[in-house]
Amino acid sequence: MGPMVLAIVAGDGEALKALGVRDSKTLSRSARERLYPLILKSAKCVNYVVVEPYLIDRWTASHKLNLLEAEEAAELIRLCDADVYYVDSPDPKPERFAQLLSRMAGRRIVAMNKAERIPQVAAASIVAKVVRDRLVDMLKAEMGDFGSGYPSDGRTIAALRASKIARECVRHSWSTSKRLRGGDLDGWMST
Repeated sequence: MGPMVLAIVAGDGEALKALGVRDSKTLSRSARERLYPLILKSAKCVNYVVVEPYLIDRWTASHKLNLLEAEEAAELIRLCDADVYYVDSPDPKPERFAQLLSRMAGRRIVAMNKAERIPQVAAASIVAKVVRDRLVDMLKAEMGDFGSGYPSDGRTIAALRASKIARECVRHSWSTSKRLRGGDLDGWMST
């Protein structure tokens, strides 16, 4: 549940590596929060975009979620000048995503799976995760603690079952929502 956040970081890879950036999923929240201002200070350019659940659902319904991500990434790329852009590909065929994004952004793109080994991509993953965590915290302030919002979190699943999460905050097109639709959430979830 909650938004998807895409981020871009441009700057010296060695300087970012010296800060200790790596894939945000391998860092604790406190480590990401500690690195976030260091990334902002060290990088030449940092920006992000927030994609709300209703947009994710709309694009997923037409089987074009990768296109939505490409459009949002192209906008971010146009905001940050670099010689080459490394992107963590949502497409299982990274070269296909790179070609699409290169056409959209008019820049040289290298897309790869597990691109977090590139310091700029790792830094961008940290920025995106920190922003998303903070947005989810604001939702929790309104609705109570529902966990992380991720499908692997039992507290999030329990909150969905108990209808404690506002409908507009849920990604209805995702498999977790679809699995729950048949049970306690009948009538609450869109069909």
